[in-house]
Amino acid sequence: MGAGAAIACALLETSLPQLSLHSPVGDLTISEEAGEIVSLDWGWGRDQEPTPLLRRAKAALDDYFDGKPLPRDLPLAPHGTPYRLKVWQALCEIPAGETRSYKDISAVAGGSARSVGGANAANPIPIFIPCHRVVATDGLGGYSGGDGLETKLWLLELERGGKT
Repeated sequence: MGAGAAIACALLETSLPQLSLHSPVGDLTISEEAGEIVSLDWGWGRDQEPTPLLRRAKAALDDYFDGKPLPRDLPLAPHGTPYRLKVWQALCEIPAGETRSYKDISAVAGGSARSVGGANAANPIPIFIPCHRVVATDGLGGYSGGDGLETKLWLLELERGGKT
């Protein structure tokens, strides 16, 4: 077996537990590593392993889409650079139903509005780490999840009590 095949086999053997759900913004898949949530992706995961934490995270999302707040005690462990981790922590401080500008977040986390946008685009756990709450000073800005800006607007309206 060549080195490439051995690496591919090792990657297959270390798949993360994941659980998928249908949501108003499309199918979502939550992944867990070492007892912490490490990603939320759009689409249906191939393998389903409903661990207790993934069941809890799925229930939290179901409640969220019914208009309830997300719990703040879910163990989240996004993989990222120290700067991105700082940005993502700042995002978690934005109250549901409110927004902050990229510039506002850069004042807290450092860097520039552009670097905050880059960290937002790399957020591996959207919704739980609410990058949809960050907007441009002159408009919405972007959004890389689901259907892009349509999804961002939907999530913001949900948090403001306009969707249930």
